[in-house]
Formats: sequence, structure tokens, C-alpha cells
Amino acid sequence: MSRDLPSLNALRAFEAAARLQSVSHAAAELHVTHGAVSRQIRALEEQLGVTLFDKDGRGVKLTTAGLRLRDVASEAFERLRGACADLRREAEDRPFVLGCPGSLLARWFIPRLDRLNRELPELRLQLSASEGELDPRRPGVDASLLFAEPPWPTDMEVLELATECIGPVVSPHCPVFDAVRNVEPAVLLKLPVLHTMSRPQAWPQWLRAQGLETHDLHLSQGFEHLYFLLEAATAGLGVAIAPKTLVAGDLAAGRLVAPWGFVETDARLALWVPRRHGDPRAERLAGWLRGQLQARRVEHAS
Repeated sequence: MSRDLPSLNALRAFEAAARLQSVSHAAAELHVTHGAVSRQIRALEEQLGVTLFDKDGRGVKLTTAGLRLRDVASEAFERLRGACADLRREAEDRPFVLGCPGSLLARWFIPRLDRLNRELPELRLQLSASEGELDPRRPGVDASLLFAEPPWPTDMEVLELATECIGPVVSPHCPVFDAVRNVEPAVLLKLPVLHTMSRPQAWPQWLRAQGLETHDLHLSQGFEHLYFLLEAATAGLGVAIAPKTLVAGDLAAGRLVAPWGFVETDARLALWVPRRHGDPRAERLAGWLRGQLQARRVEHAS
């Protein structure tokens, strides 16, 4: 015997119409047209070989077969609703695991972590840092916060938060600080600059935005990760290239200076959520992050 079931959409349309005793009310509940519900019910009747509704004046009434299917369908859908509600509650009771590059975690996220825990306690946030290539699909991670360029993969819901802006930064205590202050950016082509192997495209992107040739750049000390690069710049070891988001605190405190400002790139800071197990808490976290980023922009503009 075949174990095939009729279309779930057809069963759902029938169950709603039978429960509400109205095709129009079922259409409103399901956010579809009256005609769409009617077509689904007709298709279900054809597949089952029975009539489920009879005309009753301007409305409809269930046949004996319809009453029988209604009772079974109503119980099944109610059990499904209950099970789904239980699963959602269980999901929200467990920690929300966020993957994040170590540089972004240390320089931007951790200083705001106490506020986030106070304002979104239901997240029960658990952080998973990575200094290597961050894989937003890895098991055990509910979402990942990272800079990346579109196009976005179809198996991920990517919640964009902010445009990436990058620019050279240098410590006032760096030996070359006087040489790069109040001069044209072309001076960088005469100086060795710090760089990171995790973001090899950063210096070329910024130079092209200034109309400078990228092959003339002299790279000196390299660092495996962005976090180490920014620590080296803060320590006065040279001029580095950095996302504005990660050095905003250092700029405000005077630990670093951005002599030529910042330029936008095609990258976005975004929250990546695997579609296979989307968590409603991700939207709340994305909203909170946008608020923090917007507050920082307003603070700097005032």
C-alpha cells in the first residue's frame, strides 16, 4: 500500500477551511486568495476521490467524508503546532552560539558584551572565536559575524549590518608619524607598511581608491591575523591598514591616527545564519548590532 500523502498545502488549506467553516476566513488566515484555497481543496478532493464540502447557501458545509478528514487533520495539525512550539522554546532555552573572528571579537564585540547581556539576556550568548578562515556553516554555530563581500550564498541568510570602510592608521609614537602627517597619501609608497596575510586585498583596495599604483607599495612586517597587525600599529611599529569599525576606539582615545581617513569597500559587516536551522534570536541580535553601529556613527558625526 502506498504511504504517500496528499499535498501538505492542500491539507493545510482544507484544515483551515474546515476549522473556520469558511473558505474566505481560511484564505485570510493563510495569507492567500480565496481562489487559491478553493483550488487546493478541489485538488485534494480529486486526489482522494471524495467530496469534502457541499454548497450551503452562500457558504459551504462539510460532507461525511469532510467531517472524518477534518477530525484527523485538526488533531494532526494541532500536534504539529504544539511540537513546533515546544522545539522553539527549547531552542531559545539553549545558548545562542556566535562565531566571530578574534580581531572583531576583541576590538569591537567584547567591549559591548556586558551591555548586550543586559539588554538581550534571552540570547544566553556563547562566543566562538576563530583566527583562521571563519566557516559560518560549521556545526555547533547558530550564526557568524564577519566582514565579507557579496554575492551571498543561497544556503545562508545574510543580515547586513554596515558597510566596511578601511584606511591607514598609525600611532602618534611611531617613528614615521611626522613623515605621514599632513602630506599626500603617495608618501606611503616610499615607506614600508605593515600588513596581514588574512586580508591581502586591503592595501591594494585603498591604494586604488587614491589613484595610486599598487605594485609600488613596499610591504614590511606581515602578521598572520588582523588582531596582531592592529596591536603592532598601536605599539608604534609602523603604518597599518584597518577597518574603521575595529579602530574607532583607538582613534577616539588618540592611540591611533588615520591621516587620510577611510574609504568604503564592497565588503559588509553581516550576521550569517544557516538557513537549515534559522534561529529567531538572530534577528534580535542583528537589530541590536545595527543599533550599536548606528550609535557609533552618530557619536562620531556629532
